[in-house]
Amino acid sequence: MEKFLEHFDTFVTGMKTFFAEKFSHISAEAIGWVAVLVLHCATVPTWIAVMKGLTDKMPGVDIILMVWTALVLLFVKAILNKDMLNIITIGLGFALQATLMALIFIK
Repeated sequence: MEKFLEHFDTFVTGMKTFFAEKFSHISAEAIGWVAVLVLHCATVPTWIAVMKGLTDKMPGVDIILMVWTALVLLFVKAILNKDMLNIITIGLGFALQATLMALIFIK
């Protein structure tokens, strides 16, 4: 029983260290990735509504420029940090948004 308590104590100490040192970093990275997804999705509902003919109002140019500027800056940051998840996510988001815009203008 004493050996079990030593191993359990080591396990608890390791978990405390993990949550104190690593968990906050993992959470911060996850929140940053979710922020990129939200920025990409900011104009998607309007694009879909325009494509389906539910509205003829396009999103404001100022909103699109600010969202794309933020995404470009986050893309540059991801490149500098060599963060492949964000590089791929932002790159695919740009391709998806460009495709949606092309479909609207072709229609």
